[in-house]
Amino acid sequence: MRYYTLDFEKPVLELEKQLNGLREKAAEQKIDLGDEIAAMERKIDETKRRVYSQLSAWQRVQISRHPKRPYFMDYVGAAFENFTELHGDRRYSDDHALIGGFAWLKTGGKPQRVMVLGHQKGRNTKENLYRNFGMAHPEGYRKALRLMQLASKFGTPIIAFIDTPGAYPGVQAEERHIAEAIAVNLREMFLLETPILAVVIGEGGSGGALGIGVADRVLIMENAYYSVISPEGCAAILWKDRAHAPASAEALKLSARNLLSFKLVDDVIPEPLGGAHQNMEVSAENLRQSLCKHLSALQKLPTPDLLEQRYERYRGIGQYGEK
Repeated sequence: MRYYTLDFEKPVLELEKQLNGLREKAAEQKIDLGDEIAAMERKIDETKRRVYSQLSAWQRVQISRHPKRPYFMDYVGAAFENFTELHGDRRYSDDHALIGGFAWLKTGGKPQRVMVLGHQKGRNTKENLYRNFGMAHPEGYRKALRLMQLASKFGTPIIAFIDTPGAYPGVQAEERHIAEAIAVNLREMFLLETPILAVVIGEGGSGGALGIGVADRVLIMENAYYSVISPEGCAAILWKDRAHAPASAEALKLSARNLLSFKLVDDVIPEPLGGAHQNMEVSAENLRQSLCKHLSALQKLPTPDLLEQRYERYRGIGQYGEK
């Protein structure tokens, strides 16, 4: 049985239970049920394709939050090598929700040295308390900026992994000026004289995501989302009821394909059927290939052109014309 099943996945789960029952019956009674088992396997494949090819925006949000979904450090271990974590913002403390350091991106040839940083969630209650559920404090964003400026100093490309419901909204964060920390990152990232890639691997919530998301290219995993507000937060404001989250998800147009059509992201990275957690190796390889492709293109640009295109990219967001 699966560790965690979403509501829309229950038809698949029920068929898998029937398949396991057939296999157990064949083994216990020593009878040949090969044809029945093969037919059930085909039915499961067909059901999976039907279910996952018709996902709503809200269902994709649910997949992006799946507890088995690969997190930042999972991708670091699969697509990079020799990761060396760097700690602290040199002002207050070390934030465990936003981590980073030097690493080597596997390119298929000679590895590429990069500065890699990202939000990190936990797998259980203890880890989530340690990682603050992937919600960074001001010192996390100041640490990220310190690392990015260090990378820029040495001409090292930056790769930022976004996976957070938002920056930490608590009193402590406000006391240490969370809005100012994010705003400074937005300003300074426009000035970094090195290629910047950002990739949304799960949740991309509000300023917490944008605090490390000003980049030359923004990529997104197929079942991730990137939004100014969570569906629940939007529903609480517009409908005064978080139960309307599915409707708000549709209204926000926060799915990867919608974001690509609006030119808010530059590429959608495909995931295995059912989500990235179904096959971590395939997901990591798809991500690695996309990172290599876009980084190679950015490194061919002269620095003045790189900075100009980065500026124009964000100046163009939200523009529209009337007939």
